[in-house]
Amino acid sequence: MIPWEKLDTAKIPGSDEELRLMRRGKEFSIKLGTNELMNSRLSGSEAALATLAAKRIEKVAKPVVLIGGLGMGFTLRAALAVFGAKAKIVVSELVPSVVAWARGPMAEVFGDSLDDPRVSIREIDVGEIIRAKSSAFDAILLDVDNGPEGLTRKGNDALYSASGLKAAKTALRPGGVLAVWSSGPNPAFTKRVRSGGFEVNEVNVRATGRGGGARHVIWMARKG
Repeated sequence: MIPWEKLDTAKIPGSDEELRLMRRGKEFSIKLGTNELMNSRLSGSEAALATLAAKRIEKVAKPVVLIGGLGMGFTLRAALAVFGAKAKIVVSELVPSVVAWARGPMAEVFGDSLDDPRVSIREIDVGEIIRAKSSAFDAILLDVDNGPEGLTRKGNDALYSASGLKAAKTALRPGGVLAVWSSGPNPAFTKRVRSGGFEVNEVNVRATGRGGGARHVIWMARKG
């Protein structure tokens, strides 16, 4: 078997933790400690984050979409496929090295998605964008951690708090959707989303997107 090779490391702003970019043949992995945050072979549930949201706002002719977390670009590429030619997609990535990896060693994985004219990349905390906007987005897609608890950095907890959900609701247009990816269920978060005034559905999806792999969860929260 081909051994894993460490290509690069990156400090996470606001944290003492470090991401590691690993490669084995044509397979890539981004790890934090002993946790694998993402793998280039497992893209189904992250892609579902975009496809499920798109179905809920399909009547919007020119959707404006905010994606929190670039990662390996699974959600971005799915968003480009499903939101239409007139969409505007803003991707917020806190770790500059992740953007550099996308344009460097993982360029083949990303294809031409970063250069699509519908896309703008901002190297900033997605929470800052959300808090600065009012009725700006038709969909907000969050995949900045392993779920609604800060694993990569504790500062991410604020996104999933009552005040963070209130800010997301303010940033959404009427009928807009907040979609949150998680590696597993979190009943307390489901309750918090409902308490925040959203209509929420909890969707179970497979990591591979083909009926296999780990079970992940996506919350689809609609602003009335």
